[in-house]
Amino acid sequence: MAITDFSKEYHERMFPGYASKLLETDPEFIELFDNFAFDEVVNQDNLDDSTRMMATIATLIGCQGIDEFKGMVPAALDFGVTPVEVKEIVYQAVAYLGIGRVFPFLHGTNDVLTARGIKLPLEGQSRTTTENRLEKGIQAQVDIFGDGMKEFYKSGPEESRHINHWLADNCFGDYYTRSGLDYKQREMITFCLLSAQGGCEMQLTSHAAANMKIGNDKQFLIKIISQCLPFIGYPRSLNALRCVTDAATHMGK
Repeated sequence: MAITDFSKEYHERMFPGYASKLLETDPEFIELFDNFAFDEVVNQDNLDDSTRMMATIATLIGCQGIDEFKGMVPAALDFGVTPVEVKEIVYQAVAYLGIGRVFPFLHGTNDVLTARGIKLPLEGQSRTTTENRLEKGIQAQVDIFGDGMKEFYKSGPEESRHINHWLADNCFGDYYTRSGLDYKQREMITFCLLSAQGGCEMQLTSHAAANMKIGNDKQFLIKIISQCLPFIGYPRSLNALRCVTDAATHMGK
């Protein structure tokens, strides 16, 4: 078996002039992986390159693939993902993985952008204030999940109610309201973050439903799962597919 022409061309588009050392030490593996990930998988659907790359870098954050992430961010930039979009993906990941797991990706992003001569900090994207972040966060929840979220921030047992409040003012008020990405992109990114880290199937099913409610339909989510599979493997991809199927069935889709 040899590396296909399409895979070679796609690899060159992602990493111009770069030849992996694994071509010398593990040539059979590179043939297997590159032909699958950069030919068969890419040609499975009609996702645009920018969407594919946003999903990929979100997935790499979710699975803690820092080395691959630092390699893929330059490719994402070359494929049309903007520096602001990359930063917003990393920022949003904090709400779903925590700073303990996102910290290296924040520094990795800064290293890539700085090496490209991009001046930091980037233009601010915040659109809320201390006074209105709760109100704006609730509205974002309603826009994405429906009217049932209007009072969610003050629901639940008294001793843990503050966490639902934080979901509204922090997760959605601080992050989802930011410019740079729209709701559809943010929900796709959340789907990737949750599917890649695993163990979040309840939340993943909920966000699969949210994706479908705002226009990222079942077929689109299957495309996203398919494109991210080489980076997280079959078990988590199949779990994600099950969550999408369950959400679609519940919604009657």
